Amino acid sequence: MKKILLVFVMLCSISTINAQNEEAVSQEILKKHEVKLNAFVLVLGAFEVGYEHLLDEESGVGISVFIPYDSEISDDISYYASPYYRYYFGKKYAAGFFLEGFGMLNRVNRDVDFIFDDGVDNWTTDFALGIGLGGKWITKKGLTGEVNFGIGRNLFESGDTDYDFIGKFGITVAYRF
Repeated sequence: MKKILLVFVMLCSISTINAQNEEAVSQEILKKHEVKLNAFVLVLGAFEVGYEHLLDEESGVGISVFIPYDSEISDDISYYASPYYRYYFGKKYAAGFFLEGFGMLNRVNRDVDFIFDDGVDNWTTDFALGIGLGGKWITKKGLTGEVNFGIGRNLFESGDTDYDFIGKFGITVAYRF
């Protein structure tokens, strides 16, 4: 009788532990939204915020918007808006190493007067396509940190400037809810 009671107690405890793991995973799946702030560019003189919607455990779509507040940065770039798609390779839900495909609507100053400034600004708006990679880590409370890098090419405006290629870099903090 003692053996039967011991087996029964063990089976009940195993099913309880399994139910708790399933509940933790289901709570993680319910959190499909992230609000982000790029701390790296904030220190450099720009403000970049973003939003990501997690589609499933391996992918997400989002957008980030970059607006400079420092005059040295705003002399070169006015803004960018960048939608993206990410594919995650980690073991946690939408975390770990990721690859990214992105578009970027950007407005840059293509003025190449390095020695003699003619006083004319050559602002142009362009659209770029690019790829990126990075990593994302998440805490149990929903705070995330990520590091990412991407490079793209402007599609429409060409010429003898340094703005045929564009880049993205971020050390980002976020909250998943």
